[in-house]
Amino acid sequence: MEPPREFSLCPFWFWNDDLTESELLRQMEDFQAHAVHAFVIHPRVGLPREIGWMSDRMLELLRFVVEEAAKRDMWVVLYDEGMYPSGSSSGQVVATNPLYKCRGLEKRIPRPLHEGEFLLAQGDGWEVIDRSIDSVIRGLHYVGEGPEEDTPPAADLLNPDAVRCFLEKVYERYFSALGDYFGTTIKGIFTDEPALLGRPNEPDLIPGTTDILSHVTRLTGEDLSDRLDRLWEPESEERAIYDRALQRRLHETYYRPLSDWCQAHGIALMGHPEHADDLATLCYFDVPGQDLVWRWVLPGASAVEGPQSTQAKNAASAMVHQGKRRNSNECAGAYGHELTFWELKWLFDWCLVRGTNMFFPHAFYYSVRGPRKDERPPDVGPNSPWWAGFGELAKYVSRLSWLNTDCEHDCEVAIVGPEDRLPWKAAKVCLQNQIDFVYLAASEVDSWRSRYRVLISEGVADVPGAVVWEDKDQLLSRLSELGVRTLDVESHPDLRVRRVMKNGVEVAMVHNEGSDSLELALPRPFRKLDVWKLSEGEPSDRLRLNAFELALLWEDR
Repeated sequence: MEPPREFSLCPFWFWNDDLTESELLRQMEDFQAHAVHAFVIHPRVGLPREIGWMSDRMLELLRFVVEEAAKRDMWVVLYDEGMYPSGSSSGQVVATNPLYKCRGLEKRIPRPLHEGEFLLAQGDGWEVIDRSIDSVIRGLHYVGEGPEEDTPPAADLLNPDAVRCFLEKVYERYFSALGDYFGTTIKGIFTDEPALLGRPNEPDLIPGTTDILSHVTRLTGEDLSDRLDRLWEPESEERAIYDRALQRRLHETYYRPLSDWCQAHGIALMGHPEHADDLATLCYFDVPGQDLVWRWVLPGASAVEGPQSTQAKNAASAMVHQGKRRNSNECAGAYGHELTFWELKWLFDWCLVRGTNMFFPHAFYYSVRGPRKDERPPDVGPNSPWWAGFGELAKYVSRLSWLNTDCEHDCEVAIVGPEDRLPWKAAKVCLQNQIDFVYLAASEVDSWRSRYRVLISEGVADVPGAVVWEDKDQLLSRLSELGVRTLDVESHPDLRVRRVMKNGVEVAMVHNEGSDSLELALPRPFRKLDVWKLSEGEPSDRLRLNAFELALLWEDR
């Protein structure tokens, strides 16, 4: 079974060296020979200065590649920044107006204010000021032969004028150059972890902007002006209030304008926010997404513990509750040269059994010359040792992405938590006991209560009728009393289960996330499909899974 090309992997294609049309075309043909029919065009450090960000030459090459993709029934996603994090147009926003430079709050010993500094609060031996800060984003060009790179100034994403400038410099220019392919070959624009402080070169700063306290009061009803010193206490109530206000203001100044622009121009806003456990922001994405990078998630404890462990369920839950069709993960970035082929497959499987159905593998490198090879490795594509067999992996992930799309998720449990900091302790218990779930923000409970038999609250109060998280034994006891339905497979902490109804057939996706083989009892015979080999086993009441194996089960009737 080969699904439509819309379910293809869509790797980041690092444009990171002197580009030629002939080599770009050769690489596109190589992608397709390995069952990859889509890509994100990601200008990356290593480009020569003659191919600058949004230069005529860059746009000419973009046009060439998009035209060739259209001929080959490939699809393309554009990337909205000259490296990352998004929002500065490779320094062009600040170059347009220095007042658009990134700003922050500093707590310091009182001293005279300089031009552009504004006093927000003061106390015994301290003051808090708002000022522009020394902050950058990553650059597209090496200094000399590298690996040192340019560092363009970061923009103030809380300033709506700065964001309008960003839209003009990037989105409008893309539309002028490539608009005739919007909504057809070009499916979306990827915005990448916009960060309020950019990449600051100064310590101990808090994000801010001009007149930020009035926005805090407007958005939260709280006046923090006489408690600003407590923002530097990460667990304080004041910091939680302030962070919520920043998130809501960023929605107003950044995410909503980008989302509205994309909808008006017939394409999807793709990408992901800065934080893995941020559910509220995902409503602005047409394809809610997250990113699995820096070896944050691996087999073992990190697969089920900590904020990063929430990310795949976060995006998949947003898709369901917002009526979206797809959700994504940018995976394998900076997992290092030590990443193996089977670890890469494990990362895909980790996402798939949690509901992901679009993947942006990080990355396919145009070039691995010189320092490029070691820039956020590995190359998981043409320059990898497994490229000859990559097509089988690409087809495998496409099949399961198809299964996870346009299906009905058979799930009775929702975990209710703060929309900006999703909880993970109750989720760990559910995952390790084969109880599937979705995440639900507290603000969404009234709209979705009737869909789920059981609500579990963690980190939020006053959710009527919810099972309040206390500990593992208490939660499992209450879920048993409430008759929560599982696959009835013999329990094992490494086994994950996801059930969907697709084309009238109920299918269970089962994944052994552990490094030991499993053999577990089933209540009745099930058929098992090896999705990799497309081989179907005889009905059995024993579930056998090799280490890290994912398979599909359905009841033999």
